[in-house]
Amino acid sequence: MHGYELRKRLNLMLGWGRVLSYGSLYPTLKKMLRGALIEETATTVTPVTRRPRIVYQVTDAGHREFERLMQEVGPTAWEDDNFDIRFAFFGRTDMEIRLRVLEGRRTRLQERLDRVQTQLAMTQKEVDQYAAELQRHGVESVEREVRWLSDLITAERTQGQPTTSDVLPGTPGPAVTVPPAATVHPAGPAADQQK
Repeated sequence: MHGYELRKRLNLMLGWGRVLSYGSLYPTLKKMLRGALIEETATTVTPVTRRPRIVYQVTDAGHREFERLMQEVGPTAWEDDNFDIRFAFFGRTDMEIRLRVLEGRRTRLQERLDRVQTQLAMTQKEVDQYAAELQRHGVESVEREVRWLSDLITAERTQGQPTTSDVLPGTPGPAVTVPPAATVHPAGPAADQQK
């Protein structure tokens, strides 16, 4: 893809909470070129502006680096700056890694929630109604994301078990309905935390 198409595709995939600017895209593409993770495959001229558009393609080294990054599990995988991107590519990640990333993110948010609720109780009398409302909104956003993560973790752990449609009436067995991961979307708390 060329840069414009790539930016459009990434913005669509990552959602409104993480809009990728040209100011961050093109320096990243240049860095990836220098690292031989991508290569220029063609230059096309647009009919309207007659400006050349460079088309990029991922190299074998780029594919290997992507696989390596998707296997990493640790604090950077569940921090605000990286979690949404990691989640967007969960379909290419091993279930155990997905679980560890989801659990790490949930633990991090629970710690943040506990800290914010403690501070909220201490500063409640010192802020006006709008500041208090903003704090309440932040707490509710994090609580919503923690619930969403818990649902995803439950779905991951029960994946592969029979669903209610697989269990015949009158036969023993778990009756678990697992929501497909593709239909579960964050409600926006991660976006609320974006810079």
